[in-house]
Amino acid sequence: MSASTLALAALGWVLEDSDRAERFLSLTGLDPDALRAGLGNPAILAAPLEFLVNHEPDLIRAAEALAVTPEELVSAHQELSQ
Repeated sequence: MSASTLALAALGWVLEDSDRAERFLSLTGLDPDALRAGLGNPAILAAPLEFLVNHEPDLIRAAEALAVTPEELVSAHQELSQ
C-alpha cells in the first residue's frame, strides 16, 4: 500500500470516532474544509499519521484496524513528511 493510500485510510480511521476526530482537528489546527482541499498535499496527508505516531495507543489500534503494522504507519509518515 502506498504512503498516500495508507494516510487516507488512517484519516478515515481517525475521523470515524467523533472524540478522536475532535482531538485530531484541535491538535493539527486543520478544519474539515482544509482537509478536503489538501488531500493531494503530502503535508496534509502526513497529518493523521503524525497524529497517530504521537499517540501510541491510537497508533496500535489504527494499525490493527487497517491490517498493517505500526511500523508501516510510521514509515508512511516519514515518507510523506520529507
